[in-house]
Order: sequence, then C-alpha cells, then structure tokens
Amino acid sequence: MKILFVTSEFGDFAKAGGLADVSAALPRALKRRGVDVRILMPAYQNVLDKITQLKVVASLPGHAAIEPCLIGETETADGITVYLILAPSLFQRPGTPYTTPEGYDWGDNDVRFARLGLAAAEVGKGIASIGWTPDLVHCHDWPSALAPAYLAWSGANVPSVFTIHNLAHQGLFGADRLDALGIPHDAFRTDGVEFHGYISFMKAGLVYANHVTTVSNTYAAEITTDHLGSGLHGVTRGLAAEGRLSGIVNGLEPEWDPATDRHLPRMFDAASLEGKSINTDFIRTSLCLNPSDGPLFGVVSRLVHQKGLDLIADIAGNIVERGGQIAILGTGDPGVERMLLDVSRRYRGSIGLVAGFSDTMAHRLVAASDFFLMPSRFEPCGLTQMQAQRYGALPVAHATGGLADTIENDETGFLFTDFSVGGFLEATSRAFDTYHAPERLAAMRRRAMAKSFGWDEPAKAYEALFSRVAGVPASKPPDRGFSGVTRLPQLISADMDRKAAAR
Repeated sequence: MKILFVTSEFGDFAKAGGLADVSAALPRALKRRGVDVRILMPAYQNVLDKITQLKVVASLPGHAAIEPCLIGETETADGITVYLILAPSLFQRPGTPYTTPEGYDWGDNDVRFARLGLAAAEVGKGIASIGWTPDLVHCHDWPSALAPAYLAWSGANVPSVFTIHNLAHQGLFGADRLDALGIPHDAFRTDGVEFHGYISFMKAGLVYANHVTTVSNTYAAEITTDHLGSGLHGVTRGLAAEGRLSGIVNGLEPEWDPATDRHLPRMFDAASLEGKSINTDFIRTSLCLNPSDGPLFGVVSRLVHQKGLDLIADIAGNIVERGGQIAILGTGDPGVERMLLDVSRRYRGSIGLVAGFSDTMAHRLVAASDFFLMPSRFEPCGLTQMQAQRYGALPVAHATGGLADTIENDETGFLFTDFSVGGFLEATSRAFDTYHAPERLAAMRRRAMAKSFGWDEPAKAYEALFSRVAGVPASKPPDRGFSGVTRLPQLISADMDRKAAAR
C-alpha cells in the first residue's frame, strides 16, 4: 500500500506544534508495518538548511495565481522519502511555517498552502518523472485541506483521508480569493468551501475527502456538538451519520522514556522512583524555587486561551497556600504570557515561568513534576498528558477530548468535568490528598508509568482505514482486537450521557 502523507510540518525538518511530532511518528509506524509512505511538505528555508542531498524530480505548472514549483526528493536518515515543494518566493522565508518572525500570519498564506494542496493533488494523480503513484492521499489540518478538493475538481479518482488535529484553526480567507486560488465558483456554497461568507480550507477537507479522522475518540464526538464544532458541527454530524468520521488517538514517541532519557539529570523507572526527586530538585534550582517538601505541579504548554491557563492563574494562590509549587514552560499569546508572569512575580519562589521552549527543558520539567496541570477548554488529543504519565507525573486535567481518552480518573490522574475554578480546585485537592498518602501516590505513579502509548496500535487502525477507503489490501492483517475507528452514533450518545450525569 502506497500513501502520500501531506503535511505543513515534519518533526525532522520543521516544527511549530504537535502536528510535526505526529507527522514524524505516524509515517515511521506505518513503514514498520510495510506501508510505502512518503512525505510531501513545503521546502521552508530551515528545511533546506538541514538537508545535504536534494534531487529535483518534477516540475509542476501553476494554476490561477498559484505559481509553478519544482518537486525535490530527499530522504531521512532512516529511509523515509520526503518530497519538498520548491517555491522560493512562497516558502524560503524566516519565521515559522505560518508566521513572520514578529508572530503575524503571512498575508499570502492562502496561496502558500493552496500550493501545498495543489502539489499534493498533482503528485496524487501520478507524475511520470517521479515514478511513484500513491493509492491514497492523507492530508492534515487546514494547510493541506485543499488537496482533496483539487482532486475532486480535476475529476481525479484518487481517494483521500483528511485528519483534523484542531478544528478551531480553519484557514479562513476572503471570498474575493476564489479566482486567485483556482476554486470553482460553484464550489462556494454551504455544501462546498463557503463558511459564513469566507473560504474555509478546513471545510474543503471535510467536504471533499473520502473519509475524515480526528485524533481521539472523544474529540470525534465533541466536534459534532454545537459547543465544540467550531461552527462546522452540521458538516461533522453529516459525516458521522454517513460513517465517514473516525477517531484514532495519537501515540507517543519512544524517546519519552525516563529510563533512557539522556535529557535528564538522573534517569529513573517505576521500580526506582527515587531518581525522580533528583530531577525535581534540579528544576527547583533552575527556576529559583524555594526548597520544599510539597508537590511540584508542572505545566508545559502553548500559552493560548484554549489551554485554560486562566484557571491556573485563578487557583495558583490556593496551590501555594497548601504548600505546592508550580513550574511553567511555554510560549504563545503575549497576553497569556503576561498573565502568568504576573502570577509568578506575585508568588516569587513558589511559581517559576520559563517563557520560551526547549525540548531538553520540557523533558526535565515533565520528569521533575509530581502532578501536571492541563485544564484545557478542549484538547483534540494532547501529547503532554501521555508524556507526564510515562514519567510518573499524574495529570490534573479537564475531561475533554484526548485527555478523557488517555487518563484514568483517580487511577493514573485526576479528571474534572465542570470547567470552572471550583471543578479545577476539587481535582487539585484530590492530587494534594494523594501526595500526602505515599503508598497511594506510588501505586498511581506505577500504573501511569506502565501505560502503553506507542504508535503501533494507531498505525494498525490507520492502515485498516486506508485499506478500506482505497480498496487496497493491508500489508498485514489488522488486529481484530483494536477497532481504531470510532462508532460515532454510540460514542456521541455516551458523551451526552456523561455530560448529563456531570450536570
């Protein structure tokens, strides 16, 4: 089975968020199962800076205001083929894949990522000079969401799967850009790309892909609701009713293992948790926190509204009064950053903030923490709660999306259903009670650290789905013990029952 994996981020070369981690891990897990999976992504300047060999294998024409491009081929150290879209005026810029160095969206992001979607459609249909034609095109989030649409508009009979990593980021652009993007005018309608008068790249992926997945079972149900459907709940409900919407939870890369983690001052495992305290002391010293016998609550997060960090600010005083400390690592919205900076100054010596991101510091902070605060308003999947459990840091989290799917309440963490200060305080109170019951704390840590969050099971589910959508036999028989694909009607009903019980 041959899969073209279309992404705007790939962890080996370019990372802005969790999509890069998934884009690096899932293709490798599929490759281990015998799938011929190849990456297609833009050739950002920092990508070109990291590669040593590049062979130009194709030249693609322009379309409307989308300029022509070349396709370069390179390979990762472990043999993953990567096709790079060579369009210097679009992609060879400073900043992130999406923003300027100052943090503003590039004004031509519509054309930039239409180029990605159009290139995916062309490669998907087969290019003689490449000598490889995929059985299916797998696209990720709004930057690649026009690929299924361009395939459909060209009349190509090439199946596609579109994966939602965060429905809230939709890629909205003015209706006056239809001609520039080569979008047929008759596609600008409610059952096409139109969204409240704008072009929605996200909606294009939902409407034109053969199948849509998202990154956890609970989030698959949540996006069909008015509350978390981001205005697209009518479309997602329709997909669910047609059996075209699935939830497959993400996995965790093998590097997240405290027994082998070279980032840590002291490695440890579930059988020798004493080493964890050395990591805790190291972080306390690094963040200028006072010596303490109380629990350390960790936060590694993008500093944005979605993550519910205002709740952390609201209860910080209570945590400090009870003898706890908070260590925060993250970057994002300047307003959220200022809010947390003010809190850290108010409780100097008890709350430490590192405004920025370092992979090494992320590993160390997770290893150091007794508990991990994740009061997200919504969380499609989340990786940090899995990382935390592997390192014996019990999550204190809102029961939403992937958090609800991967944390066992009062077994491997503490969930709260009422998104409020009161609900969050009640969950942190359970964490404090557990901290002061050493045997229970140790037992919960061992259960959390024993959980398996690998990519093998998600890869099996994706392969089975690809096989069904493309009509191509899977490389290996799918594991009958893991369904992978969510049964949405039952899941939605269960979700509604859970929320009703919570109320």
